Formats: sequence, C-alpha cells, structure tokens
Amino acid sequence: MEDVSEPLIDSKYGHGSQSLVNLLLTGQAVTNVFDLDKEVSGLKLKGISQQSVVGFLTILEALRYCKVGSFLKTPQFPVWVIGSETHLTVAFSTERNLTAVESPEAVARRAFRKFDKEGDDFIATDSLEELMRSLDMETDSEYISFIKNKLDPDDLGIILLNSFLDEFFSNCEVHFPPKAFLLYHYNGLLQSSNSGKVKFVKGNAVVLDEDTGMSSDVTLLNCLHTKWPELVVTWEHRTDPPIN
Repeated sequence: MEDVSEPLIDSKYGHGSQSLVNLLLTGQAVTNVFDLDKEVSGLKLKGISQQSVVGFLTILEALRYCKVGSFLKTPQFPVWVIGSETHLTVAFSTERNLTAVESPEAVARRAFRKFDKEGDDFIATDSLEELMRSLDMETDSEYISFIKNKLDPDDLGIILLNSFLDEFFSNCEVHFPPKAFLLYHYNGLLQSSNSGKVKFVKGNAVVLDEDTGMSSDVTLLNCLHTKWPELVVTWEHRTDPPIN
C-alpha cells in the first residue's frame, strides 16, 4: 500500500477498500488495479504484480474512473469478481478455455513495455541486453551484439516490438478463446432476485465481430464490456442481473 495508514475497511460504513479486494484476490494489498508498478511525477504507484487466479472487473472502468490491467481481466480461471459502486458480485463460466496461463509471448510483450515508456512499440537498442536479462535469456556479449545487428540492421538505434517477438517468440502457441459460452452471475443480496431466493443467473454469451458500444449505465453488461467490448448476453428471464 502506498499509504499504510489507509484502513482496509471503512470504519463508518464498513465498506472494503480496493486494497482489501486486491489482497483477497492476489495476496497483495495494493491500491491500484493496473498491471505492475507505475511512476507518476516521481511517485511510485503499486499495481498488480502477476496474473491472478480469480479476476476482477469494475463498473468504475466503464465510467472511466480507472482501467483494470490484463492481470486481473484475464485470470487463470474464468471467474471474475464484479465491482459496482456499492457491492461485489461474481461472474463465472464453466468454459475453461476462456482463460489461460499467460503465454511466453505475453510475458515478453509486457517486459518490452517496461522499456517502451511511451508505448511506441520500440525500444532503444541499448536496452536490449537488460530486456533479455529480465526474461532470463542469453546475454553473452557476442550474442547480444549479433542480435542487435540482426534486429537493428540499419543502425537506427531502435528495436521494434514486432521484430523482437518474431525473432524469439514466433513459434509460441496462440490461445483463441471461444466466441460463444455460458456465463453465470451470482448476487448474494436477497433483493437481487425476483423469486425472493438467492441464486445464480445463467446467460448465453456471444462475442461479435464488432464493438457493441458502451454506455454510462451501471449495468453488468457495461462492466463485462470492459473485457469483451463485442459481447452480447441473453440472460434467462430476459432481464439483466443487477450488480448493486
């Protein structure tokens, strides 16, 4: 936590902080939901350090107050805690192929981004050795010189992201999640169900080929759109499950 004096639970209303949610999901009580740490105006902000087992999506991203990183959006298992303005619910699927352990290419892409501060998809050639060392790759001086010449043949002083990935990770298996799957939502509040019973709601989810658009409405679908912008869901009883 950046501020160790910040309480995990609000003493007046009993609400849990984002640090508490992150602690339960990842084992680390960090304040933010983006991937890794960031430095802003000399201040180091702590983020999520690795892919989580269970994920997290929040309506606050749909309202443009924050942006959840891929470590939480793409967990190891297809289970996501859903954060509304007042309440936590759960969305999950039995379709295991919706998620996967992070691939070596994804790890390399993330490591590359550490040296690509502006997000321009290239790094300085002089950063190559440190990048490869962070990925536990060969860093013998002769080998580094050979790779520098290969990836920067015109001696421009930069190495492109795609060139780096093509050189070392072109044979990595690509994970293609299914386009259609069953999705379930659970809200533990009694008033969330018309039947007066607490139970999960089932929906048929389909990922379309184009963005369906996102509104500012506080709905489960808008929350899900932060991960799947092209998603449509037909819920049983034809009613969107409440997230508050």
